[in-house]
Amino acid sequence: MRIVSLLPAATDIVVELGLGDRLVGRTHECDWPPEVVAPVPVVTRAEFDADALSSREISEAVGGAAHRGSSLYTLDAEALADLAPDVILTQDLCRVCAVSYRSVADTVRVQDGPGPTVLSLEPHTLPDVLACLREVGDVLGVPETAAGRVTELEQRLAAVRDRVRGVLRPRVAAVEWLDPLWPAGHWVPEQIRCAGGEPLLAAPGEHTTPMTWPDLRDADPDVVLLLPCGFPPDRTVKEAGLLTALPGWPELTAVTMGEVWVLDGPAYFNRPGPRVVRGVEVLAHVLHGAGVGEPVHHGEAHRLS
Repeated sequence: MRIVSLLPAATDIVVELGLGDRLVGRTHECDWPPEVVAPVPVVTRAEFDADALSSREISEAVGGAAHRGSSLYTLDAEALADLAPDVILTQDLCRVCAVSYRSVADTVRVQDGPGPTVLSLEPHTLPDVLACLREVGDVLGVPETAAGRVTELEQRLAAVRDRVRGVLRPRVAAVEWLDPLWPAGHWVPEQIRCAGGEPLLAAPGEHTTPMTWPDLRDADPDVVLLLPCGFPPDRTVKEAGLLTALPGWPELTAVTMGEVWVLDGPAYFNRPGPRVVRGVEVLAHVLHGAGVGEPVHHGEAHRLS
């Protein structure tokens, strides 16, 4: 079976299911695990160099606050056809952040001969994310493997819940974009709750919209999590001045208590793949100093100095 993944989270799932050697195509943002994905041909490109733009410029380039702009990805239809995949994994959850199902379906439709199976992954909640493993496992012919991996991930989540049961739950604001400010929705509120926190500014499963600085200031969270979509921690630190320069920032409870954290958003929070479970373990450490799973290292979470 020849698999093309047009979604980094889907690539994570394929590897989780032990089928990394079946990947014949991927996006330019599929980066984990590097030893598996590095040799796999890339079939997408970015429309602009995000590293050269500020958060505000990136937001405006993809449609501004409405978040309805063109995708950051362009699909190389010729390269896709040459790879002759049996299965293409894509999404329609965010047309900005990845190639949409509609784009892929339109591309495949114009090809000659029988087309590949196109599976669109649409998770909104933490259970949805785990369900995607089963869905992909069924399509790729490894349902037993998928069921076993889901059971293991559910056991890890249960271990976190047990570890933080009965603790005082801090009020937590998760920020997934810095300019404009944007609260993290979808599965992130559930990650926070599972790790022993009380999520603010977004409900589980919610597709959020931008918030104002007074929204965050008035919520006065006990903990602020900075996990911008697509930004590694070092990029987040470089742009943290967008927040720290805001009027009243030093007076936030989270700031006065030293509880503003920089997290690896792309690895554990932005992408709806199996590593969101590691994100919950990281949050248990952040919120309660709880050690669940592997020890948390600086690259996964550290306080903003």
